[in-house]
Amino acid sequence: MSLKSIVRELREMRDGIGSMSRRAADGRAGGGRGGSRHSWPVLWSEQQQPPRQQQLQRQEHQQQQGRWANLPPELLLDVIQRVEASEATWPARRQVVACAAVCRSWREVTKEVVKTLEECGRITFPISLKQPGPREHPVQCFVRRDRATSTYLLYLGLSPSLHGENDKLLLAARKIRRATRTSFVISLVSNDFSLSSSTYVGKLKPNFLGTKFTIFDSQPPCDAVVLPNNRPSKRHFKQVSPRLPLGNYNVATVSYELTVLRNRGPRRMQCTMHSIPALCIQEGGKAPTPTGIIHSLDEQVPALSTSKGKEPAIEFSSTSLSADLSGPVCTNEVPLVLKNKAPRWHEQLQCWCLNFRGRVTVASVKNFQLVASVDPSLGIPAAEQEKVILQFGKIGKDIFTMDYRYPLSAFQAFAICLTSFDTKPACE
Repeated sequence: MSLKSIVRELREMRDGIGSMSRRAADGRAGGGRGGSRHSWPVLWSEQQQPPRQQQLQRQEHQQQQGRWANLPPELLLDVIQRVEASEATWPARRQVVACAAVCRSWREVTKEVVKTLEECGRITFPISLKQPGPREHPVQCFVRRDRATSTYLLYLGLSPSLHGENDKLLLAARKIRRATRTSFVISLVSNDFSLSSSTYVGKLKPNFLGTKFTIFDSQPPCDAVVLPNNRPSKRHFKQVSPRLPLGNYNVATVSYELTVLRNRGPRRMQCTMHSIPALCIQEGGKAPTPTGIIHSLDEQVPALSTSKGKEPAIEFSSTSLSADLSGPVCTNEVPLVLKNKAPRWHEQLQCWCLNFRGRVTVASVKNFQLVASVDPSLGIPAAEQEKVILQFGKIGKDIFTMDYRYPLSAFQAFAICLTSFDTKPACE
């Protein structure tokens, strides 16, 4: 029997269990029509469940999948290594995730076999979205904009497919408009943007003029220090609903240069990555690389007792989205600063031009390339400073390309690109 036949049999057996807890997990992961095709697999939702529910599911899996859990470790390791090596891209990459969803022992071995995104260059589990990209080549993605719903979808791939069947959804963001400004909420799925959901990844908050954006992560980066917030938050002094987010950690700041005289020209931006040291871009440097999972709020906040048919005493308000629960996240070293690469003026075309190497085909004020801006005293080679770490540009109506590489993660790169979609009356 071939390896693909074994994996197919495992997936059929897993789909046939039909337990209530599994169906509940599917609902949270897929969230509705089209969720099984575009959203992350059931494995992610199972890891997000409370400990008690996880224990019940493990007992049920041990009873119904015992013959697969009791395979010899050497044979199990060889099987998963062969599957992982043969399936390089999505949607075939789903076979690797299917192995991790068989049972607990398969999950642990799969996590050992699958390397980080920096090492293997392959996106497998949702944690890969918060790991730095590979050093040698960029991860190529594209963004779809839905003007009707103010939603932005990040897909993995060179360009959108004709029917969308093979497009792998990585992240989704929705613009939330308020009286004075807008904010972006980033999620793992395209139909659930609640800050209390287990699919919540982070958010992007601009200032009033749209010249400064703060990127918040739902989880603190590893090996980082969270500075205390100068503004006291009311959430620290009263009991709150478990639907409120536990933490939003300031991991980056994006600033656009204010244009007072309103002279025409390209936007000028600067990104300060509080959680990434500047020395990581040199040879031998290391950026923070999370390897665990993003814990759900259900595991961190005890549930409040409420009466049937009544809402909790404290509701989620529009001010909760813009409140800072913590100060900047920083390392003990100088943070990495990115700046947009200066374009050159093309006399024949009468426009500003950048070399996107064929990845951008439509002129737009949103197009940009980011390179490192480091102090000469750090001794980083000029070649490293010239490498394009993130580029974003337009290729069609509401279709944009996004290519990122080390030390940025997909979440950080996507959040930076979202700043281009917000209105900036003082910058242009």
